[in-house]
Amino acid sequence: MNGFLAVAAGGALGAAMRHGVGQVVVRHMPDHWPYGTFAVNIVGSFFMGFLISWLAFRGQGGPQELRLFLATGLLGGFTTFSAFSLEVANFVRAGDMTRAAAYAALSVVLGLMALFFGLWLARKAFA
Repeated sequence: MNGFLAVAAGGALGAAMRHGVGQVVVRHMPDHWPYGTFAVNIVGSFFMGFLISWLAFRGQGGPQELRLFLATGLLGGFTTFSAFSLEVANFVRAGDMTRAAAYAALSVVLGLMALFFGLWLARKAFA
């Protein structure tokens, strides 16, 4: 299977799963906390760690298409937080705590700033 198709197929399935979790949470949990997003981020991070270890245990990361389908596609569609968590963990495992902390802090802070800038720009453009 082509790598792009593996990512697309996994991404579609992961996004559908994330939507399903969101629908269940909306029906069963109070709305004062983003339980759905919180859950998929934590669960996705767990499965990313498990998957990467499992593939490494099998030797050389496993078949490229399987890794692309499961890690980049399925878990990436389920949550991009899992990829972020893996990247921070890779810095930590390499002993580069400065880069791990900088990457984590900058990703969160700049991501929030970019979101607020996008909100502000859209209001100015469409108001």
